[in-house]
Amino acid sequence: MQVEPATLEDCLAIAKVHVESWQVAYRDFLPADYLATLSTEKRAATWREFVTRYPGRLLVARDAEHIVGFVAFGPSRDTGAPSDRAEIWSIYVKPSSWSSGVGRCLWLAALKQIRAAGYASVSLWVIAGNERAIRFYTGTGFVPDPESRGTFEIGGTELEDVRYILEIESGIGGEVSPHLE
Repeated sequence: MQVEPATLEDCLAIAKVHVESWQVAYRDFLPADYLATLSTEKRAATWREFVTRYPGRLLVARDAEHIVGFVAFGPSRDTGAPSDRAEIWSIYVKPSSWSSGVGRCLWLAALKQIRAAGYASVSLWVIAGNERAIRFYTGTGFVPDPESRGTFEIGGTELEDVRYILEIESGIGGEVSPHLE
C-alpha cells in the first residue's frame, strides 16, 4: 500500500470512499433516506476545492491502483485551541478495507507531517457511540476530552460528538511512543 498526497484527479475516487464509508459507518446514526441521497459528485467538488486550497493536507492510501482511504488534516479549527494543536479533519477507509491497516498507515503518514510542522498535540471529533472509530482512535493514543461534548445536526438528526486529543509526547525530531508506531 502506498500513501501519498491527493491530486485533483483523485477527488472522484476520494468522494466514492467518503460516501460509501458514511453509508456503512453511520447507518446506526443517520436516517437511511439521508444516507441514500449522498452525492459523490458533490463530495468530489468539495475535495477538489480542498486539494486546491490546502495542498499536501489530504493524503490517500492506494491498494494497487485503487484509493481505499484518505485523511485530511491541518491546524485545529476549535475556538480557543492552542496554536500548536493540529486536527484530523477527516479520516475514512473503504469499508471493505476496514481492519486491514489502511487507517493506521494514513494516521501515521499524517502524524509524520503534523510533527514535522511543529505541532505539540492533535485533536479530532468523533460521534458519541461510534465504537469502531473510538477503538481506532484510542488504540493510537487519543484520549477523550470529556468537557468537549457538542451537538450538531445532519439530515434532520441531532448527534453528539466528543473531542479526542493526543499529546505528541516526544516533541519534534524525537521518537514517537511505541503505541503510535
